[in-house]
Amino acid sequence: MSGLPIQPINENVLVGFDKADDAGVYRLREDLAIVQTVDFFTPIVDDPFVYGQIAALNSINDVWAMAGTPLTALAITCFPKQGVDPAILGEIMRGGLETLNKYGVTLIGGHSVDSQQIMFGYAVTGVIDPARIATNAGARPGDVIILTKPIGTGIISTGIKFEKTSPEIAASSVATMLTPGRYAAEAMREFDIKGATDVTGFALLGHAWEMARASAITIEIDAGKVPLLDGALELAVAGMLTSGDKTNREYIGQDIEIASTVDENLIRLLYDPQTAGGMLISVAEDSSSALLQRLKVTYPLAKVIGRVVPKASHSIMVKSV
Repeated sequence: MSGLPIQPINENVLVGFDKADDAGVYRLREDLAIVQTVDFFTPIVDDPFVYGQIAALNSINDVWAMAGTPLTALAITCFPKQGVDPAILGEIMRGGLETLNKYGVTLIGGHSVDSQQIMFGYAVTGVIDPARIATNAGARPGDVIILTKPIGTGIISTGIKFEKTSPEIAASSVATMLTPGRYAAEAMREFDIKGATDVTGFALLGHAWEMARASAITIEIDAGKVPLLDGALELAVAGMLTSGDKTNREYIGQDIEIASTVDENLIRLLYDPQTAGGMLISVAEDSSSALLQRLKVTYPLAKVIGRVVPKASHSIMVKSV
């Protein structure tokens, strides 16, 4: 969508697609705006019910990443009419619906397409206070960067596909994906956070770069402080990479500086596309300890992984331990 014109500008569009944010925000009145997003993807686990759960949460997370409250959802389904048991689609949708209901999101319809490639997800609409929106343009020099969840879901999903992942590692990855961003959104509202995004397909580095670009700052990440899912580094060593590794490197391009001492396999994880990943939150340093303590109640591996440095080059710097 980057090549599309953004004119005419509507004054009620508070967040559009020009800065690659998690969702769009449209103001209805001075104290109320709607948040809209859409996301769907191919199966990443073997269990169709769990796939539906993850797809639902992945879509809802985009509203939470803005510090909004999700309300309704429309299902998006690509599924073959022949050759695959339709009961599988029933399980996918059942898993998704259970997750929507669990977090107070009402399914109001959807659309399906006959396709050999199975895909599933939702368009989600929520509400937000226009004065309390968290966007990827809200990071400021002097802030520290908090990541709420460990990374590695993409590499682990590839390991599942090639039967290289143990049941314990797969279960840990699924549990991480199914941990909702709702509590992070509540904490962001409590601490009046203005800079945040969720870590999904463009990986930790890609979404950090989007934040740096939108905020016109530089983010310095300490690679050694980034939390990793159990088994992810070993699978990276084994070459269990997704196609997103290459495309995410191309996406960031030259706007990154990685210290030569950072292990190449760790770098692969930093470029690993995530599903239902954690929130990347920019917060003033004097508030970071209190926010981190609040987040750790739900996200025990949440960590400060870097900081915003006073260098407006719109780039990412990754240093070693």
